[in-house]
Amino acid sequence: MYRIFTRTWYRRNPNFPGGLEPHAGRKTTIAHAATYAAAQDVCRVWNANHAPGRLSRKAEFEQVKE
Repeated sequence: MYRIFTRTWYRRNPNFPGGLEPHAGRKTTIAHAATYAAAQDVCRVWNANHAPGRLSRKAEFEQVKE
């Protein structure tokens, strides 16, 4: 079983160059998948249909114990 989630990779911080500080944000679950390939497909589709924006929000996945 795989958990698919989104998170940002930066946070706003005016003291950093460009106003962005590297920071892995909180994971927000968007789906679950039974196989590795299915999890990849969900992430691929989500990332293709959602612009990452300034904070670089992207879909990822991790294996979870059943």
